[in-house]
Amino acid sequence: MSDAPHIPVLINAILDACAPIHGTWLDGTFGAGGYTRHLLDAGAERVIAVDRDPLAFEMAQDWIGDYGDRIVPVAGTFSKLDEYAQNLDGVVLDLGVSSMQLDLAERGFSFMRDGPLDMRMSQTGFSAADLVNMKDESEIADIIYLYGEERASRRIAKAIVANRPVTTTAQLARIVESCLPRPKPNQSHPATRTFQALRIAVNDEYGELAAGMEAAERALAPGGQLAIVTFHSVEDRMAKRFIQTRSATTPNANRYAPVLDTVVPAFTQKTRKAIVADKDEVAMNPRSRSAKLRVAVRTDAPAQPMDRKDMGMPMMKGDAQ
Repeated sequence: MSDAPHIPVLINAILDACAPIHGTWLDGTFGAGGYTRHLLDAGAERVIAVDRDPLAFEMAQDWIGDYGDRIVPVAGTFSKLDEYAQNLDGVVLDLGVSSMQLDLAERGFSFMRDGPLDMRMSQTGFSAADLVNMKDESEIADIIYLYGEERASRRIAKAIVANRPVTTTAQLARIVESCLPRPKPNQSHPATRTFQALRIAVNDEYGELAAGMEAAERALAPGGQLAIVTFHSVEDRMAKRFIQTRSATTPNANRYAPVLDTVVPAFTQKTRKAIVADKDEVAMNPRSRSAKLRVAVRTDAPAQPMDRKDMGMPMMKGDAQ
């Protein structure tokens, strides 16, 4: 086999937590193929590799054939993973942005590389430039605040509207920088939260995560494992609440509500706390510093829908409940 292009975040933790790896897994975020390759090398018989970015499978052409029919590529979103397979032995979701997307200036994901303000993972539909140039100031501010947890969201939104049209990543980065204090040493770039928020909005990442976790519940066989790697607090909160709620024996209730019927849990938690990278991994890959892994095991209980609010999903005005 050819060497892997990179070491995926928390892969050893996933392999350890889910050992022994066997059967059919679904990699919901194929990216550069790191998780897929490690799962196969660790004992999975087959991996269904899902990605909505057509570039992902193009870039894997020089090695994907080494695995023959053990890799089944699927162009699609992990929110529909139960349509691609059933009775899975495992599902892994890595919610980070692929390095290949960040490295290509023309994709418009990174404030470190000047390019068109795009950010579309599927390369279709509404772009980040469309969002900042067509939405009104209050909606832009809400997106930056809810999805980026940026306290200066209203100031930034006002500056964006004042400088429209905004068409490049460098232009947007300069606008955000003008609204915030100069960062101290070791602090993140001032535009980090704004770029994160726009990327999440453009790709409906929170909606995808909520639907993807529910789809995994429908697709996993009893004993199948769900592994979710998150990179910021909102994603982790959603994963944590989903697993906790679906592992509980009763639905959420309050002291003023009547006692509800007992619900058989659809998952059991493998660990109560998130698994984080050790110091060696952080030293080798600084990106892993913010990563958290949560793992749950599917029971034989029927799958059930879950209210998005109960998952801790940020809700924009007018969002469907």
